[in-house]
Amino acid sequence: MEENIDLFEKILRKIEDEVDYADIRAGKGNNTSIIMKDNQIQEINTGLSTVARIRVLKNGAWGFASTNDFSKLEEISKKAIKISNSLSGDIELAECEIIEDNIKTDRKIAISDVSIEDKKELIQDLNNASNVGKVVSTTISYSDGENKNAFVSSEGSRIIVDSSRVGLFLNAVASNGELIQFNHGNLGGVKGFEVVQDADIESFGRKIGEKATKLLDAKPAPSGRFPIVADNNLTGVFIHEAVGHAVEADLILQGDSILHDQMNKKVGADIVNIYDDSSFKDGFGYYPYDVEGVKTRKNQIVKSGELVSFLSSRESAGKLGIPLTGNARSSISDQPIVRMSNTYLKPGDLSFEELIEDINDGIYLKGSRGGQVDTGKGIFQFNATEAYKIENGELKDHYRDVSLSGNILETLNGVDGIGSDFKLSVGFCGKGGQTAPVGDGGPHTRILNAMVGGTS
Repeated sequence: MEENIDLFEKILRKIEDEVDYADIRAGKGNNTSIIMKDNQIQEINTGLSTVARIRVLKNGAWGFASTNDFSKLEEISKKAIKISNSLSGDIELAECEIIEDNIKTDRKIAISDVSIEDKKELIQDLNNASNVGKVVSTTISYSDGENKNAFVSSEGSRIIVDSSRVGLFLNAVASNGELIQFNHGNLGGVKGFEVVQDADIESFGRKIGEKATKLLDAKPAPSGRFPIVADNNLTGVFIHEAVGHAVEADLILQGDSILHDQMNKKVGADIVNIYDDSSFKDGFGYYPYDVEGVKTRKNQIVKSGELVSFLSSRESAGKLGIPLTGNARSSISDQPIVRMSNTYLKPGDLSFEELIEDINDGIYLKGSRGGQVDTGKGIFQFNATEAYKIENGELKDHYRDVSLSGNILETLNGVDGIGSDFKLSVGFCGKGGQTAPVGDGGPHTRILNAMVGGTS
């Protein structure tokens, strides 16, 4: 990619007098995805990709064009200018530090050095390990990518990032002929193939299959308001879906967030501290620079219960008059939008035993099967993988088919105990037709008077 920087700079110099701002993003990638369902490989996609796009700002409006041929960049730059000249708007970009950098993310085993056969063998081992008990179906999804991307702007930034990312996802379905239960798990990181090769694949798969089987014997969950303890996974889903999306500056501008007028106001209990940290290298949502060349950092969203930051792009930061946070994300051929990275609740100092010891009649909720959130109305509903009754400080009955719902602000204010443990999940977030790798999580969290939904 270094060999193309001069070309990109030359194109920007040619058009700089015709526009107010311009940048070029370009990348070359080597990506693989494999899907196995019920012991059969259903899909293998692998190949090299090349893409470039130019974005120009004129008259307060964007012109945008992309190509798979770097030699056509000058040609499409004229199209981008023509588009921006045909439009008018009110876009003003927040000031950005000019950066020159060339960075390579950490890895021990290059993905390109691992054969498709070795990847298939690992997936087969995982499939074999997860087919235990009453598991009747499994789906395994593997994805990896080595990508070298360049960002060059008319302001002077010149950034090259060579990154590597691997993800492995397993879903197991168990049945006893009457009931069907699910369990899932994931592994991954912004590293090399060692992320999955060094993992205990047999234990990882077996535990997921065994849990799906055990859920067949679990009782239907009760419904009502209870003090609850949410595990790392469910805590992360709540923080990501109900809080993280609600502080994305583009949703703030659209008026689609209950937090739009809550800046510097109390939105949660004093012990609540929430971060979005794209600079956290061990998180699946790690990236050193966002797609607008903004250096990433640890952004505190909620401090001691007070909302202190939104997540922004240059455009949204300019409109709202707020700091840049480095949260503009997209594939090269898509328009950048505001996205989370690694979003989590800061750990406290309580052990799990301390979190449950004072609960006489409560629920311990574990895992997530997805759900839904309305950031504008400030309400959410998430399905947990499983739950346990908390009775006089001890775990008792095992529950299935259980959910957590409520109001975002009420729930944040109901947090009254935070565990000392910490875990981030591996996943992808969809928004505006785009998908981005993310991490979300935190510690075990105790919440008072939470609404639990069950079938009993």
